[in-house]
Amino acid sequence: MSLQPLNTAVEREGSLLSPISYDDDAASLYSRSDQDTDSEDDELLAAARNSQELRARDRLVLMEEEEMDRLVVEGRAQQKRRGSSLQRRGSNLALPNPIQVFRTYARSRSPADANRGPVEDLHDEKRKSRRNRRKQKRDHLMKEARDGEDGGLMYEMEGGRMKEGSSTGESSDREDSDELDRRHLMEASDAKTTKKRRWRKWIFIHITIAVGFAFLVLLAWKLSLAKKRSTAELVSNGTALFAPTTLIISLDGFRADFLNRGLTPRLNSFIKEGVSPLYMTPSFPSVTFPNHYTLATGLYPESHGVVGNTFWDPAMEAEFYYTDPERSMAPKWWGGEPFWVTAEEQGLRTAVHMWPGSEAHIMGVEPSFLDAYNGNEQLPNKVARILEFLDKPGMEDPDAIVDEMRPQIIAAYVPNVDADGHRFGPNSTEIRSTINEVDTMLDQIFLGLEERNLTDIVNVIVVSDHGMATTDVSRMIQIENVVDMEKVEHLDGWPLVGIRPKNPDDLQELYEQAAEKLKSNPNFDVYLKDKDMPERYHFSNNDRIAPLWIVPTTGWAIVEKQEFDIQEAKASGLAYHPRGLHGYDHEHPLMRAIFVARGPAFPHQAHSKVEPFQNINVYNILCDSVGMDPVPNNGTLRLPLKTVGVHDPETVYEEPEDPVPTSTSEDLATGMMSILPVEHTAIEEPSPTPEASPVDDTPEESEPPTGDDEKSSGSWWDHVTNTVDWVKNKLDGFIGKIKGSDQSS
Repeated sequence: MSLQPLNTAVEREGSLLSPISYDDDAASLYSRSDQDTDSEDDELLAAARNSQELRARDRLVLMEEEEMDRLVVEGRAQQKRRGSSLQRRGSNLALPNPIQVFRTYARSRSPADANRGPVEDLHDEKRKSRRNRRKQKRDHLMKEARDGEDGGLMYEMEGGRMKEGSSTGESSDREDSDELDRRHLMEASDAKTTKKRRWRKWIFIHITIAVGFAFLVLLAWKLSLAKKRSTAELVSNGTALFAPTTLIISLDGFRADFLNRGLTPRLNSFIKEGVSPLYMTPSFPSVTFPNHYTLATGLYPESHGVVGNTFWDPAMEAEFYYTDPERSMAPKWWGGEPFWVTAEEQGLRTAVHMWPGSEAHIMGVEPSFLDAYNGNEQLPNKVARILEFLDKPGMEDPDAIVDEMRPQIIAAYVPNVDADGHRFGPNSTEIRSTINEVDTMLDQIFLGLEERNLTDIVNVIVVSDHGMATTDVSRMIQIENVVDMEKVEHLDGWPLVGIRPKNPDDLQELYEQAAEKLKSNPNFDVYLKDKDMPERYHFSNNDRIAPLWIVPTTGWAIVEKQEFDIQEAKASGLAYHPRGLHGYDHEHPLMRAIFVARGPAFPHQAHSKVEPFQNINVYNILCDSVGMDPVPNNGTLRLPLKTVGVHDPETVYEEPEDPVPTSTSEDLATGMMSILPVEHTAIEEPSPTPEASPVDDTPEESEPPTGDDEKSSGSWWDHVTNTVDWVKNKLDGFIGKIKGSDQSS
């Protein structure tokens, strides 16, 4: 049975709960907001209220409308359950919004409802107007709530006692409402955020576990390694247990051929017991600090940064000066990792006795035992100190204090040969005595090892850092005669010289000046660091290396006039000090060093011979001798060393000759005149000699020049020849007179 359409407005409005004729805005007919216009009383009443009361009234109205909408929806739901044939078209699902449902229903009513009169249209307009007013009020209330003007509403919304739709008519408690969708979205977003947080927490926990596990594995490995070294490799000398131990001794300035002078019986016997090359090549420049740090790190000076005994660092704008500990013993100068740092990092204790650089706090790691440099310490005291390190308690003593336990690497520095070589010269009587004293010191150390039954337990390495050449006032170059010193800002090094110009644009000019002087004096070489520095020097890749270098021939020295005036010294008969120098081409025979090793880490045949090698390899050899892992370096040799048979007893170290002293014609004439009696010196004097070369006062002595020689082309050589002949004639005459007077008497 179908319902018939109502024909009158009264009939249509007769049943407000009828789903057919229900107006979705019907609830507004009984509220003040449903009226078309406000009465004067309403206006007066509204004017008498404050803004908070008005907003409360508006909320009550909207809540009443929502309650009515809810009743209508429930009535429709009951109607639907009773099987009413008038159902909403297109879907039997729950309505997402009651207002939207009634709008859809109004649009889908039967064709009969379209034949409405003007009254129905007027009602529609009123409903639209009321809906607009409600929407405006709702928006206004929400805006005030957001802006904080209505504290009560905000409190209700935040407290959860009134949902957003309850005061605006936008939502309800139905499961298909927009509010529920919003909740679902928020819950989904919260769930996603929570999931992300859980993942982050999970990842963090597992990373922490992995890192902790890795740390424990590393710790266990280190402990096992330490245990292996301390137990599996311990050797007893009868009274104590020794882990692999190496003693390395550096004899500063001990030239390789010093072994040929019959002054070193203990060291020569040591060579017959161990393994050694004929000589070891130092690094360039062949001076003490760069080479001792190369021995300690296995790096070229250009790599570890100590490029000389003195040098300028342009980045730090500071000068390194080896005799000033305040400057030289700052960690900033020392790159690379020396053996005492490598050892301490790997759990091996070290004792360093005066080794250059050991006081510099490199990498913040100190040797377990450190002796500061003392140039006055006597050699017997060094012996006592080394044996004291060996006598310290080891693993066999359960009551031993860790800080006092025996070191596995002992490094000692002996400066005596170098000091006397500088002071007296490498061929002096004094240096012979010093060489013998140092050999006696070594003998005392070896005797101490024998007394402790450690000859076959402790490795011993004896090295030196460079050789020594004799100086002479006749082999000197005044730097002012080579380059324009007005354009020079810094001079580095000695006896070789690094030049830093004040203006970088003057570098080429200074280079050309030195190259021009080189044409008249072959006793030095000139190099641009970035252009023609010999590759074998490995002396280019560091900003601390000056851009221009003058490297003298071995035995020559370059000096500033303020330090040593060559012309004045010659005129006064002064000698140049020091009498011995090094720092020249590291491959020159006079610069050769020594390397000798013996012990359980060197299981070679006695008196074994290896090919000569450079001192960059000593670091690896030292590390291998005690089981350390060396850090990357420039060395290539590892233990065991590859031997090439044994030394031939008939073969001795090559003994190079020192440079031959040279003299100018002026020097010769002055020297000869000094031996003549006063009366003869006043009879006849040679004509003044011409000025000497501005670079150097004399060439090296050579064979008489030929006609092709530059010296024979001018009057300078003729004058020299005449002067020599004149002096010779005078000397012959003086000797003849002496003989005649003897015969007459």
